Amino acid sequence: MVYERIKKAVSKVNFKRYTLYLIRWQLSTPVLAGVLVWLAAYNKLFATIIANLIGGLIFFWVDRFIFTSKMLEPQWQVKENIKCCDCGKIARGYRLVKSNNYDKTKAAPLFRCEECSRLKTRQLKQQGVHV
Repeated sequence: MVYERIKKAVSKVNFKRYTLYLIRWQLSTPVLAGVLVWLAAYNKLFATIIANLIGGLIFFWVDRFIFTSKMLEPQWQVKENIKCCDCGKIARGYRLVKSNNYDKTKAAPLFRCEECSRLKTRQLKQQGVHV
């Protein structure tokens, strides 16, 4: 039961974001160490506080990019008044263009209504596509 919960939680992780965050975490170490060396003549507590403030000033923006960037999310295309390629209904159309293990950028666009898009998304997830 616990294994299933962990498996479900891991399946929702955006591994591009997670990898960038881990790289960012590693890069913060030399930056903060450099500040501590620079402030070595001062009290250790003072130097640590200043190093963490400088780290926060720098890495807030990096973290903000990592966790909010649209470049790291699956790319969807949405069009109004399309004919659904599955059911034929005229509606707003959706199609997944690209995710980290799925790329239809060069394929002929096939738009689906919201209902059919949800079904197709479930199918893609079952096939291992990260959506």
